[in-house]
Amino acid sequence: MADQAIQIGELSRRTGCNIETIRYYERIGLLPAPPRRGRYRSYGGQDVSRLGFVRRARELGFTLDEVRALLGLAGGGQASCAEVRTLAASHLTDVRTRIADLKRMERVLADSVRACDAGQDPGCPLIQSLYAERAPSPDSLDPKTM
Repeated sequence: MADQAIQIGELSRRTGCNIETIRYYERIGLLPAPPRRGRYRSYGGQDVSRLGFVRRARELGFTLDEVRALLGLAGGGQASCAEVRTLAASHLTDVRTRIADLKRMERVLADSVRACDAGQDPGCPLIQSLYAERAPSPDSLDPKTM
């Protein structure tokens, strides 16, 4: 079956990607510039697949540079699979770090809300905790992270 040309609006509908985002991805080279029919961009099945790949990678939190690297490795066989694994393992470490940070934020906010609910302080406990000096975390004392 021949690859049927579609316009940007249809590409947007098929992928769930905003039209301006599609244009942005073209400008930065994540999507190739499509041929034009008159003044309209003309996309095909490969564009739908590639944009779907980009969207799924972004939903997993990969940066634009990481997505670009993944696209470069996408068809490379066994050697590139090892490189993809390395990139994904590094990204997983970053995700786990962000999760730990979010859990710390959750604890601080939950404690502040409980203090507000208790009504024991004359002022607002949340505002007071935001003004309070932050105690150094164990990570900030590690000379390797300074």
